[in-house]
Amino acid sequence: MDYDVLVLGGGIIGCSVAYGLSKYNLNIAVIEKDYDIADDISLVNTEVVFDGTECEDDLISKLEHMGNSMLDEITAKFNVPFKRTGSLRVADSDVAVKILEQTYERAKRRGINNVYLMEPSEVYDLEPNLNIDFKKALYSPNTGVVAPYDLALAYAEVAFDNGATFKLEEKVLDIKKIVNGFKVITNKNKFTCKVVVNTTPGEYNIIEKNTEVNEINTRDIHYLIMNDKVKNFSKSIVTKVDEEGDTIKYIPGVIGTSLIAVNKKGTFKFSEAINLANKLVYDFNKDMVNSIYHDKFNDDLIIIDDNEHYDGYIKVAGNNYATVTMTPAISNMICETIVNNLGCSLNKSFVDKRRDYYRFKEMSNNEINEIISVDPRYGKMVCICNLISEGEIVDSIRRPLGARTVEGVKRRTGATFGKCHGAHCIDKIIYILARELNKKPTEIVEDSKNSKVLASRIKEFEKM
Repeated sequence: MDYDVLVLGGGIIGCSVAYGLSKYNLNIAVIEKDYDIADDISLVNTEVVFDGTECEDDLISKLEHMGNSMLDEITAKFNVPFKRTGSLRVADSDVAVKILEQTYERAKRRGINNVYLMEPSEVYDLEPNLNIDFKKALYSPNTGVVAPYDLALAYAEVAFDNGATFKLEEKVLDIKKIVNGFKVITNKNKFTCKVVVNTTPGEYNIIEKNTEVNEINTRDIHYLIMNDKVKNFSKSIVTKVDEEGDTIKYIPGVIGTSLIAVNKKGTFKFSEAINLANKLVYDFNKDMVNSIYHDKFNDDLIIIDDNEHYDGYIKVAGNNYATVTMTPAISNMICETIVNNLGCSLNKSFVDKRRDYYRFKEMSNNEINEIISVDPRYGKMVCICNLISEGEIVDSIRRPLGARTVEGVKRRTGATFGKCHGAHCIDKIIYILARELNKKPTEIVEDSKNSKVLASRIKEFEKM
């Protein structure tokens, strides 16, 4: 066998499974079809950590609750930004109040502690800057916000440093059952393995071609990234509940600026999004918006299936808004199954630590002077808006599974997400990537094979 375990898909679940399995003496590989890992993470890089109160499905709630309880330790040891902000769900109509009351009773039935149904006066004591009218609120201190891309990258980097192999730009074409394992065929190679963990099922393989794949339940969600004109609104996540299921959510920034997420049926204009946000944040207007991102809000069930007809084949199906919260629990379940079935021994040389990295804007003057004395590139600003240095960009490229695209640098450092939206720094990032990857600037891509940023150099034209 080429590998003990092949993980298909380099999203956050795939990276987490690779990390968990790298604690054991196993030969592991992750196959990802894109240029980079964790492309399933939103560019916003701020995700709510749920506690299991908001969802209707008991299994999803349990996975959320388990994952939530594990994130403090995981984010602390990986130095991943994570804050337990707490959350408020406010209702301004009788129908919405009834929804909150049902949610509260459901949370008590599930054994979720520290969830409180509050009157407005109690909420204003908790959040004195809250300036909206409502009838009741549901408060939970269990919830928070995390940087999901940083978390996925940390999982992958630690797994890589402990021996896991990552094969990027390899698309799986087929999976076949063979004696004592599987054959996985990609556009570049053929591999054999004892166990397949498929985190992107239903796309390509004969094993599942007769399997019914449920249609993903998606809605549009619009993120309004706020600038520094919005101050001290709330330290908690605040969600305005609508009787039709629409929500407007204020999310404190885990790395800098806060944002408002508008989750509403149908399509709507920017002006409508501003009007909806104004129902939550008093006097909110377009001048408070730095940028806008559009994404899909997925509400699928997560199914972890160890198919009895194909022993050793495990699939994780479904796409859910709380995937980041559930990932530690899902990964633990999968790893326990594999370790028990294969009878693995612990990897005694396993190092459960991520390589250090430095963020200029988070350092003291003494720390800045010290690192500049070691590497002068940390004193050269590339992204003026967010105070990101050349040293940070070079490190993001040279790290394990480093950036190879402009979007890879953006995600790892936060460059181009400032007020100028990359007008000042995008060309510098392109040339740093070209220099570090030993490529021409015209060969650098935004995020995929056919997304070149520069068409050609002006000097290459003989005539203008």
